[in-house]
Amino acid sequence: MPTEAEMEILQILWENGPSTVREVHEIVSEPRGTAYTTTLKVMQVMHEKGLVTRDDSERSHRFSAAIERERTRQSVVKQLIDRVFGGSADELVLSALGAAKVRPDELRQIKELLAKKDRQGGGK
Repeated sequence: MPTEAEMEILQILWENGPSTVREVHEIVSEPRGTAYTTTLKVMQVMHEKGLVTRDDSERSHRFSAAIERERTRQSVVKQLIDRVFGGSADELVLSALGAAKVRPDELRQIKELLAKKDRQGGGK
C-alpha cells in the first residue's frame, strides 16, 4: 500500500500525466514547503517499489504512475476496511456518511449504487 506521501504524488501523476520531479515538487511543496530532495527521494523509492515508471530518454526524467487509480483506491479501501473497521464495509460507509456533508447529487449516486449492489446480490 502506498504511503501518504506516495499517494499524494500518484494523485498528481494521475491528474497531470507524465511529469518531472520538478513539476511534481512544485505542486507538493506549495502547502507544506517540502524540500526538492525529499520529493526526489520519495519518487526514487516509488520507482524501486514499482509504483511509478521513469522515462530517462531526455535530460529531465519523466515519471508516470505504474499502477491504476481505481485499482489502487480499491486496494487502499479494502485495507482500511480490514484494519480499521474489522472487515465491515457497512461500518466504513456509516462512518463516512456521518463524518462529512453529503450533497444531494452524491446521495442520489450512493442510492443508485446501493440499488445496483442489491440487484447483483451484493457482489460486484
